[in-house]
Amino acid sequence: MKKIGLCVCYDTKNFGSQLQVLATDKQINRLGYQTEIIRYKKKMSLKFALQTIPRLFNPYFVKGKLSGIKKDRVMAQHPEIEKKVGIRNRRFERFVDQYFQNLSKPFVGWTELKKRSAIEYDAFLCGSDQLWLPGNLGSHFYTLEFAPNEKAKIAYATSFGVSKIPWYQKVRTAAYLRRFQSLSTRELKGGQIIKDLIGKDVQVVCDPTLLFDAQEWNKIIPEKQVVKEPYVFCYFLGTNSEHRAVAREFGAKTGLKLVTCPFLDNFVEEDQQFGDIQMYDMDAEDFVNLIRNAEYVLTDSFHGSVFSILHHKKFVIFNRFNSGSNSRNSRIDSLCEILGLNERRYAGNIGAQINQRIDYDIVEERLNQLRAESIQYLERALSKI
Repeated sequence: MKKIGLCVCYDTKNFGSQLQVLATDKQINRLGYQTEIIRYKKKMSLKFALQTIPRLFNPYFVKGKLSGIKKDRVMAQHPEIEKKVGIRNRRFERFVDQYFQNLSKPFVGWTELKKRSAIEYDAFLCGSDQLWLPGNLGSHFYTLEFAPNEKAKIAYATSFGVSKIPWYQKVRTAAYLRRFQSLSTRELKGGQIIKDLIGKDVQVVCDPTLLFDAQEWNKIIPEKQVVKEPYVFCYFLGTNSEHRAVAREFGAKTGLKLVTCPFLDNFVEEDQQFGDIQMYDMDAEDFVNLIRNAEYVLTDSFHGSVFSILHHKKFVIFNRFNSGSNSRNSRIDSLCEILGLNERRYAGNIGAQINQRIDYDIVEERLNQLRAESIQYLERALSKI
């Protein structure tokens, strides 16, 4: 059986990231291939330090690092919250232990990664998630630059996370893209980026989590009731105060409890009081079940939107990021455009909008077609090994 090395974000403290890795893994297994998630640990050395210096001039990389430092610093000032978030982080780690039994032995350092991986794997696959964010370019890992030229390199639904590549990264981005034997992207904008850079038309495929329907997800993630009373699930990763105000107003009008999951990506001061039921002791299983059993879902999250669609929920999507020439809203833009769900974007009247009927028969038709085309892409890509 051919063995595929997966370059994926399996240990990120994010429910959607872990679920898309799980879906990627299961789909490739379903097609008859063995998988192993590659664990790469950077080896500190003078050479590594010198190679890292250019990243310090990458504004995307620096912004991400500063954001993380800021969150850690603020959390340290709230030990009671830090303790609760620690409980959730341990649940993330237990999810990895339970669902990802195919982790490789660590590859320590770039030299070992290149040498051992060339022997151990028949092909390499990266995806999905925003692995090709401009801030990640300097790691050279998710771009599969360590993989031998002669072995198949596949990108499944890999996302740039932005609508255009910074001018100073275009040459390097084009260079790693040309090494892939099979390229696909999750967003329409991503397809255009690749076309502009290397002149290649690539297929837009669905996020791995959409490769399975609701019934199949019931087999992957057992169904259970996390909250025993009717509720609105408010899953916000962004910092917008207006979104929380709208949710509070909607909760008051419906008389339903608001279930929230605070302090995931950002520390938002008002989230200390936002929500009637605040979830800390939860993992990706609970995330899926909170959407499954919600009366309504309000979210600014891509995967919050995906699982709302899969489970035919009444939901509204808020913009997590400000609109602009390089907005990171593009993955939700594509999802809504492809499935005909643009009316689910928040437009100012939450009560009328969320209760507007969604023709899920039409949505499922579009989704089934996209799912079939996406699986065919994977079959073709893997057949080249």
